[in-house]
Amino acid sequence: MECRSKLQNKRAHINQQIIKQMRMRAGAENLLKATSNNKVREQVVLELSYVNSDLQLLMEQLEGLNSSVDVYQNVQEMSSIPLIPLGLKETKDVDFSVALKDLILEHYSEDGSNFQAEIDDLMDLRQACRTPSRNPSGVDLLASYFSQLSFLEPRFFSPTRQIAIFFTWYDSFTGVPVCQQNISLEKASMLFNMAALYSQIGTRADRQTQAGLEDAIAAFQKSAGVLHYLKETFTHTPSYDMSPAMLSMLIRLMLAQAQECMFEQITLPGIRNEFFSLLKIAQEAAKVGETYSEVHQSMIQTPIKNNVPFFWTTISELKTNHYNSLAHYFVSTALLDHQLAPSDDEDKQEKALSQLYDTMPEGRSPLDILKDKEERRRIGKAHLQRSIMGHEEAIRIHSRCRHLQKLDILSEILQAGLKRSLTKFEQNDKEDEFTDYMLAPDIISKTEKKAEMEIPAATKVKVKDLFQQLGPLSVFSAKQRWSAPRTIRLRLQDRDLGFTLKGDAPVQIQSLDPLCPAAAEGLKEGDYLVAVGDTECKWLGVSDVMKLLKGADEEGVNIRVVSMLDSSSQPMPTKSATYGGLPKTYSMICLAHDEDDKNPKSRKVAKKPSFLSWGLKNKQKSGSTLSLPNADYNGPWNRPCPTYPSSCNESALY
Repeated sequence: MECRSKLQNKRAHINQQIIKQMRMRAGAENLLKATSNNKVREQVVLELSYVNSDLQLLMEQLEGLNSSVDVYQNVQEMSSIPLIPLGLKETKDVDFSVALKDLILEHYSEDGSNFQAEIDDLMDLRQACRTPSRNPSGVDLLASYFSQLSFLEPRFFSPTRQIAIFFTWYDSFTGVPVCQQNISLEKASMLFNMAALYSQIGTRADRQTQAGLEDAIAAFQKSAGVLHYLKETFTHTPSYDMSPAMLSMLIRLMLAQAQECMFEQITLPGIRNEFFSLLKIAQEAAKVGETYSEVHQSMIQTPIKNNVPFFWTTISELKTNHYNSLAHYFVSTALLDHQLAPSDDEDKQEKALSQLYDTMPEGRSPLDILKDKEERRRIGKAHLQRSIMGHEEAIRIHSRCRHLQKLDILSEILQAGLKRSLTKFEQNDKEDEFTDYMLAPDIISKTEKKAEMEIPAATKVKVKDLFQQLGPLSVFSAKQRWSAPRTIRLRLQDRDLGFTLKGDAPVQIQSLDPLCPAAAEGLKEGDYLVAVGDTECKWLGVSDVMKLLKGADEEGVNIRVVSMLDSSSQPMPTKSATYGGLPKTYSMICLAHDEDDKNPKSRKVAKKPSFLSWGLKNKQKSGSTLSLPNADYNGPWNRPCPTYPSSCNESALY
């Protein structure tokens, strides 16, 4: 926990430097466009080269910080090939207090101060989500806030107007800030962090036990499911780490890691040195290599290759070669160590070998190969050659990445694989053999259990609406417009109300007698009845409201009603920053917003109880890492310096 705290402080410091360099670059680019003086232009171009170099170094530092804890420490503990976790998106504090209280007063005609406790709970819940613990409790915490956002959006956020709440999130790969008023950015970022947390849980699982591997497989499949849900639900997110292309690559990565854990699960008890077992393991290894090959191909496509860490592309390429080499080694062992005996089932072995290749080597039939000892040895040595070349390529790739070079255990695994193949080759090599070796054919990948996306139930967890006191969302939402509540004195004449009630909570006035006293005082057909006397009845049905009305004495009772106004008459404000095509969606709005944060006197911050008291009250203390500091500027890593659009057109984002 202390290590994570130090790491987050370092990330925050580096991100502050990145923001500073981005400001300098933006100013220099503007000056370059504005000036026509050649001497000034030369100086600006020189300054830009320095700034871009500084940005490159800072982003490399971010990449190293991200890799140092989540991957390397776990690999050293588990003695396994490393898995790649997603980094959580970082965010800034959001003050809901002033904006929500103003909206409650303006839109719902309620005293916003009466909802201060609910607003504090919401802000504390969001604060806890910034540092969730890497276990199921942390996932539940994020899911709870995501579900609250599903209540918050229709309650307070209307597509026809904006409120003064700014959500700031940092790109997980580049650290570029995005600041918007649209709650869709908040919801999408929370889903991304949920997927990232699942990936971290999978990375931290104990892969030396069957139970740990089951946990890792489930976590990676759930991570892929959440990313798929994010991709299908939020299609215009302005942050590049949540673009369709990037999400598709991340889904492939999570499924590849799940498939790798399935392979480890099969091989954990040991591999039987038996013909059919070896062919089965070979095809399983080929399946893992195939999935990582697809991941690597998606990583090297433009513009993804400019934004993912070099460590990611390197290790995906390394695993492609490593697992394909294992597949060739197992096939060679099956051919070299197991000759066809009279007691063996020829048909079964022939079928197994025929399903191993698309086309048989040199057009030979499977049965001919099985019966010919020299042919089996020749094809087996060809597979060993491909295994040796693949291991050598994996070792070369390993030496290219300085982060991978820190992993002694990974180097030992690769060297052991190469040594095993070389030893096998020497055992079957004849000194007087000078014939050219054939090229072993590719092995058909096959698996008994394929990794599949799993959308976890956590994305739809049930929570209590913090603002349910405002009434049912089906009626009392941001898209509806309401009149101010009107108080009407209701007097019963011969136990007759002068109207009837209809609907579920809240009930509506129906069949109003225009000559009754209530109509004379201003009651209208279709009004919603929200209170009878001192009793709020927004959540009461017809039978409960009738009991309250009939319990009134001869002097009558006061009722409060509201009327729904025509929403089409509401003036349209400015467009949404998320989907309206407005300029300055990226860092410039965020940087301007940062300046406001530096002046605490310019903002009204409501006093609220401590976070610890909220955690005890809601029994969610286990879901948050409380000792971590808050970082204003944080976002994971990137090697090249990306370019950013000058406007928020969707076509320019991807």
